[in-house]
Amino acid sequence: MTGTMPASKKIRAAPGRNASVGLASTIRGCLFDLDGVLTDTARLHAAAWKDTFDPFLLNHARRTGVPFVPFDAITDYDRYVDGKPREDGIRSFLASRRIVLPDSDPDDSAGIETVEGLSRQKNQLLLPRLKLGSRSYPGSEAYLRALATTGLPCAVVSSSTNCLTVLTATGLEHFFSVRVDGITAHQEHLAGKPAPDTFLFAARHLDLDPTECVIYEDALAGVAAGRAGRFGQIIGVDRVGQAAALRAAGATTVVSDLAQLLTPQNAGPQARRVALPAQ
Repeated sequence: MTGTMPASKKIRAAPGRNASVGLASTIRGCLFDLDGVLTDTARLHAAAWKDTFDPFLLNHARRTGVPFVPFDAITDYDRYVDGKPREDGIRSFLASRRIVLPDSDPDDSAGIETVEGLSRQKNQLLLPRLKLGSRSYPGSEAYLRALATTGLPCAVVSSSTNCLTVLTATGLEHFFSVRVDGITAHQEHLAGKPAPDTFLFAARHLDLDPTECVIYEDALAGVAAGRAGRFGQIIGVDRVGQAAALRAAGATTVVSDLAQLLTPQNAGPQARRVALPAQ
C-alpha cells in the first residue's frame, strides 16, 4: 500500500498537540520503522538470520579451514543486517567475515550458497515465526493511539517484504495511510537503508517535506537514513542497549519505549507501566 494525503488535509503545526506526543512543533507527519519499533519481531528476524548463517558458516569453515565463528544474534544482527534489505544485509555480514558470494539468479532455490539463495532461506525460516510469534509493543500501541488523536498522518517504512503480514497479525494496519516496504522498494527501484530513499518516498506520499517529518527507528541503518535525508526529527528506539550508537548515527532523541514520549495525560495505565525516564 502506498497512497497520498491530499494537500488540502495537510496538518498545520500545533505546538501543544505535538508536545503531547514528544514532537517538535514543526512536525506534520510521522514515519515509523516496523520491526523493533512497533512490533517485537526483530527477535524473530535475528533468530532466522542465525539459523540461516550458522550452517553456511560451518560449511565454509569445513571447506576452508578457517575457525567456525557463529552469527551473533545481537551484535552481528545490529551491526550488519538490522534495518537493511535482506540481500544488503547478507553482503554486509559476509563482508565482515571476508566472504564474497555471487548474487545469483533470483530463481535460485533456498539454501544455495549465493546471496539470493541465502535470502530465500532466511525468508522461509522467518515466515512461520511471523505467523505464530508477531506481537506489538504495548507502549507502541499506546503511542499510536495517542498520535491518532492529533491528526498527524502516519506511514510505516520497512525494509521487510513481510510488512503487511506483520501489520495484519498485530492489528496495526489501520494506523497508517501509507506503507512503504521491501515490495515497494523493489517496484519503485528505491535504495534500501541506510540510503534515505524509502523514507523520502513515504514523505512525498504524505505530501510533506522531509523537514516536516519525524522518523522512528531502532536500527542504526535507519537512523543514518534519516540523517542522510535531512528529516526534521529522528527518534531512536533503543531496545538492546545501543543508545550511544543511535545518537552517533544521528538520532535527535533516544528512548527505550515510545510510551516515554507521551505526556502523563496521554499515557494510559499500560503505557505508564512501561514508561522510563528519557535517555
